[in-house]
Amino acid sequence: MSERRLIVGITGASGSMLGVRALQMARSQGVETHLVMSKPAEMTIGYETDMHPKDVAALADVVYQPQDVGAAIASGSFRTLGMLIAPCSINTVSEIAYGTTNTLLTRAADVQLKERRRVVLMVRETPLHTGHLRTMTQASEIGAVIMPPVPAWYAEPKTVEEINDQLAARALDLFDLDPPEMKRWGEDLTKGRRGR
Repeated sequence: MSERRLIVGITGASGSMLGVRALQMARSQGVETHLVMSKPAEMTIGYETDMHPKDVAALADVVYQPQDVGAAIASGSFRTLGMLIAPCSINTVSEIAYGTTNTLLTRAADVQLKERRRVVLMVRETPLHTGHLRTMTQASEIGAVIMPPVPAWYAEPKTVEEINDQLAARALDLFDLDPPEMKRWGEDLTKGRRGR
């Protein structure tokens, strides 16, 4: 693959800055990003950030409408590193887990899975009932990586932005990218801490 490409999906679950930061970090790593946002995602971006959906779209190299099921990312012949959905709603996990792909966002994830590419779902819901847990198990069994955005307290974040940075960087790390925002246990974090 001459270009490193990553598909990024943003759903209407809370935590839209996770997708925003992932787009920004991927760009800084020289990765070509292909973005698809659900309509609820556009609303959530307005509620949670001072950004407009057009600002988020400007962070990606290519942007698709959720109803464009004939887009390049809907085909397995379009080579990518995989797909990150950040944040990922329970409804989206459900569509992916059971193959009822009604939008480009879930179709693209389904395609990545059938091609045996990495799909990372930053599922944003709590608490979880048994139906949620079964759905996530099903998604995991077909190859998805379930990555709830749980803060890494060992990184000693001081702000919400630092939490977002660590989470987005950790998600990109699963695609073998190495954003400088990623703080790794056993490397830079443990220097000078022995005996604490």
